[in-house]
Amino acid sequence: MSTKEKIRCDACPVMCYIAPGRAGACDRYANEDGKIIRVDPLTILDGRIAKGDAVKPFLSADWDGTTASGEEVAVSAIGAGTTYPDYKPAPFIVSRQIEGVDAVTVVTEAIFSYCGVKVKIDTDRHLGHETAKVRAKGEIVGHVMTAEYGSQMLSLGGVEHLTGGSKAEGRATCAALMALCNKEAVELTIDGGSTVVVAAGQPPIVDGVTEDRMRVGCGSATIGMFASQWKGHVNEVVVVDDHITGVVSEHQAGKVIDWPDTGIRIKGHRSTPGRYFKVAEPGLGWGGTDIDDPLSILGDWRVAKGARPGLTLLMVSTTGEHAAFYELDDDLQPQQKPMPEALQASVDLIAENCEPARATVLFMGGAGGSLRSGVTRNPIRLTRSVQEEITRVTLGGVPAYVWPGGGITVMVDVAELPDHAFGYVPTPALVAPLEFTLPRHEYIALGGHAEAIRTLDDVLETGGEYGAATQVIGTKR
Repeated sequence: MSTKEKIRCDACPVMCYIAPGRAGACDRYANEDGKIIRVDPLTILDGRIAKGDAVKPFLSADWDGTTASGEEVAVSAIGAGTTYPDYKPAPFIVSRQIEGVDAVTVVTEAIFSYCGVKVKIDTDRHLGHETAKVRAKGEIVGHVMTAEYGSQMLSLGGVEHLTGGSKAEGRATCAALMALCNKEAVELTIDGGSTVVVAAGQPPIVDGVTEDRMRVGCGSATIGMFASQWKGHVNEVVVVDDHITGVVSEHQAGKVIDWPDTGIRIKGHRSTPGRYFKVAEPGLGWGGTDIDDPLSILGDWRVAKGARPGLTLLMVSTTGEHAAFYELDDDLQPQQKPMPEALQASVDLIAENCEPARATVLFMGGAGGSLRSGVTRNPIRLTRSVQEEITRVTLGGVPAYVWPGGGITVMVDVAELPDHAFGYVPTPALVAPLEFTLPRHEYIALGGHAEAIRTLDDVLETGGEYGAATQVIGTKR
């Protein structure tokens, strides 16, 4: 065949015809002198990196994933090539000794149609109501999940968005997922809510404002932590929070230190003493509410319960970002006064106890289907071996969380993977590095491709089907 002719790539279901010197639609495979090659090199994880950059390669770990041992160099699936068509063995099936055990690692870049990301955004801001649609470039790519303590949660991707909607929706979903998995910033808009820019491991940007910290706790928890430090410096403290607003004089934390009643009245749904729900609507203001004036949540003060002129009040948010000091006048109306130094110290302490706001991106996918045939001729045996924790699953060298139940459903923090570990195919679907490691005798027992097993030295020396280039990297852990 002439090297000037287009040749067909069989690395994914698209089956591109690629001209000489050009890459396919995925930009991962190219025609070089009449041969299909993987554009990116096979990535080798090396523990022999400068201090601070040491990596625990997946092949050099004890079975519990905690004790590094054995050789320092291991093959990851990044740049390995794809197991497609699925009747052939995975691109690399590598044998090596681990603490005297003859082990096998099966390495492939898996095509995931059933995949998505879970995004944890550390903020007490209200980004959008639960189940609200999330969009990228105008297309629906996911929805808002149930919020977690101090964080808002998004679920993005999934097969319905990738292949179940319009072509534009599928392309936008795939592009957003790949960018997020590769630690790049993506702008997302939430119907009826905010615009947020997220990147794995970076502070989120909400409506153009970079988040600095996540809340120390809800209003009730904040009182529990700091009530004793306020006593003697102020007569009343209200911690404003969208979830639970706390009032120290009524709260059990105040009662146990003999905090006197003040006659304060809070507008909201009283839960237990000193704890109030729904003092305001969710928003971008004080404590994740929609209020700019904290006094708007106060009712009339009650003289019979201890209200009096000169009574002092600290109102503070759960991040310490908002705080104000007041004194009741002769008409029992709070008048703002300069913040006393002792109380400013307590506000600063709240801020100090807030963790930095970050966005976390977890890739989640179903590693089932026909890709298992690249590992074994009897795919159900691989599934069972993973479920029984005989086979260890990693993505790009990072141990994956395997969900209980049927199938091989995995989840991994993308920030732990080397840069640019994820790719795509235009079906559309995401491509992720995937490694299965198990003792050699177990691999043979599951019907593994024994004839395709190679030594690590052979892999390093001769490469694989899609080229022999390699790169050695270290990853911070």
